[in-house]
Amino acid sequence: MPTVHISRFAQASPFHGGLQAFFARTLITGIAVFLAVTIVPGIDAETLAAGVAAVLVLTILNLILRPILLVLTLPLIVLSLGLFLVVLNALLLELTSYLVKGFTVSGFWPAVGGALVISIVSSLLSRWKGDPPPVEPYIADHRKPKIINPE
Repeated sequence: MPTVHISRFAQASPFHGGLQAFFARTLITGIAVFLAVTIVPGIDAETLAAGVAAVLVLTILNLILRPILLVLTLPLIVLSLGLFLVVLNALLLELTSYLVKGFTVSGFWPAVGGALVISIVSSLLSRWKGDPPPVEPYIADHRKPKIINPE
């Protein structure tokens, strides 16, 4: 008899989790971006509103554009052993500074430094928050049929 595979946690899309997961992701990205603005020279937010707008834009870009970029640049990511992910994050940070007035990134290397800070802080806070575990298969074997009357 075939074995039945049942998944306990189905995460079918990046939008899984609803508004609560989106707000948690936005809060984590906000803490990471404001820490990057504080630590990395060359990344500046003129006002608090510009910083909040940068956080919202970066969260939306990470949610929508980043998976597409990951698929398109997969060969480069594999060849660089994952170091190209930092370049991708830096490019998304540069795109955020282009889209948001009052949020500036003054060059490629500050963008790389900011991307490193944002990536490290986001991963630490996400791990501390306790994201749902990845898809975990549960294998159920069929029982053998019970013979009531053997003869």
